[in-house]
Amino acid sequence: MTGSPMDFLTPAELDALRLSLRVALAAVAATLPLAVLAAWILARGRFPGRGFLDGLVHLPLVLPPVVVGYILLLAFGVRGPIGHWLDAAFGIRLVFTANGASLATAVMIFPLMVRAVRLSIEALDPGLDEAARTLGAGPLDRFLTVSLPLMLPGILSGAVVAFAASLGEFGAVITFAANVPGETQTLPLAIYAATQTPGGDAAAARLAGISIALALAGLVLSEWLARRVRRMVGG
Repeated sequence: MTGSPMDFLTPAELDALRLSLRVALAAVAATLPLAVLAAWILARGRFPGRGFLDGLVHLPLVLPPVVVGYILLLAFGVRGPIGHWLDAAFGIRLVFTANGASLATAVMIFPLMVRAVRLSIEALDPGLDEAARTLGAGPLDRFLTVSLPLMLPGILSGAVVAFAASLGEFGAVITFAANVPGETQTLPLAIYAATQTPGGDAAAARLAGISIALALAGLVLSEWLARRVRRMVGG
């Protein structure tokens, strides 16, 4: 009788894989609408401070992830201004939780999605929007019927790449959410724990192989989706 392809993973390793997928999905779902909005503002907006906003959005790309996690800890920790308010008003604690891991991951992948969507926006032909405007379409109609379909390849590819990147996020997550097995221990954290455990080389190799496979699958899927959507929109 054949077993499951995941039978070679221990229950703890399966928990880390499931948590990684859950954290990545939550991070992308929560961040994507904001990334589209930020990309539109940066690509089409003309206002004082636009360069500063651009730098702020892309700051997680150049900051050490541990610094991002530390800033989140200061802001969303139980004694931080936002974290204390969330705890007192709603009983919500993000630090050292799976939701906190999603938050840390979302901050790290946000600029990746903004860049992908922004490139799609900047590649749009302004004449199409102008033509729709002269035909009486309002701003919302033009966005939904003209701009959004043409942006879709960038949105989808950005979301898939961000999802793949989420599966590998380490520094911000371990700083803000810690490394709690079954609660915040994602794949990268499980790999780190395995490397620190005597005799853990085999477990680290198994989890590293899964991480590589998931990342490669994400990149291939991103390119395939982008090409397919471009053909659909163009056809």
